[in-house]
Amino acid sequence: MNILLKILKWIGLTILALLLIITMIGTIFLNTSPQFGGSASEEQVAEYKATGHFADGVWINPEPIDMKLDCHSVEQMVKEMFTPDPNVSPKNNIEVVKLDPESIGKNLSSKTRITWFGHSSFLIEIDGLNILIDPVFGQYAAPHPLLGRSRYNRDMPIEIEELPKIDAIFISHDHYDHLDYPSIEKLKNRTDAFFVPLGVGNHLRAWGIADDIIQELDWWEETALATLKIVFTPSRHMSGRGLTDQSATLWGSWVLHGKTGRIFFSGDGGYGAHFAEIGKKYGPFHIGLMECGQYNKLWADVHMMPEQTVQAAKDVGAIMIVPIHWGSFTLATHSWIDPIERVTAEARAQKLRISTPQIGETLILGSAQYPSTRWWERH
Repeated sequence: MNILLKILKWIGLTILALLLIITMIGTIFLNTSPQFGGSASEEQVAEYKATGHFADGVWINPEPIDMKLDCHSVEQMVKEMFTPDPNVSPKNNIEVVKLDPESIGKNLSSKTRITWFGHSSFLIEIDGLNILIDPVFGQYAAPHPLLGRSRYNRDMPIEIEELPKIDAIFISHDHYDHLDYPSIEKLKNRTDAFFVPLGVGNHLRAWGIADDIIQELDWWEETALATLKIVFTPSRHMSGRGLTDQSATLWGSWVLHGKTGRIFFSGDGGYGAHFAEIGKKYGPFHIGLMECGQYNKLWADVHMMPEQTVQAAKDVGAIMIVPIHWGSFTLATHSWIDPIERVTAEARAQKLRISTPQIGETLILGSAQYPSTRWWERH
């Protein structure tokens, strides 16, 4: 009996020691890793309060959100995490379309060219400008590989080092699948401008990016880059990179009006009245790059269902949509192809044109034909 008690005591002490070690490592990581970026000064907080949608240290959505975090919903969420859809990720590596670095920006001054890099990352060539939106080139949408699943595609259509000079980088919000520290580290000396929501500039400054190339915008604020009109518009979402900075930076969507194309990029967010307001003020758009994946009924207020994606596209006045926020990372428990199957079916039902490029495939606005293969069925 004494031997059994000693064994149990040893096991208990070992578990306690491991928990203490894990806690110490986690605390050190949270306090020393550059991944978590910077925070707002007292002066900035005062400026944020003056916007009318910042209070008690957090930004406020245009419509209230309900994350359903009661005991029942948390239990359901945990159950789904341990028993996700069996097809939650593809069974084999997704082969991407390789992008020729020499082709970027060549002979396209009169056309807009859009290349999807997976999830919500794009290269947009418009009015002679090379633009990146939410560039995530890493294999994990998390502060550490142990905290996330790897990307579905081992290779990217192009490596950062192969990219030409980038005229501007746009960020929709600071979640890891949209603002990737290692990617920004490689990109920060290859661009002359960052356009970001209020507060996100503090992350960039903490990562050594000069203040004079960072432009932070509030909702409905307009600016320009050469011939390109830029508007930062609302979305219904949240932000945060650590445990104590939830909704401390703003989030939103982007309107890009160029001579050769009118583009709406939805960023992340639930369905709401803001889409119709954006459409009324800035629509119609030649194309809407619209979020359609990583959803759950428990957080439906901050991520659209695919059917809502189509309605949102119609609300903003998009003539055609490209579904985004799918095809690269598992961030929810649904089948990885459920978003694209549902959004394409709804687009057909609503008679809305939809393009479904492969990762790395390019579409040119004004073309007679757009990428429309069901490439995901191979996986």
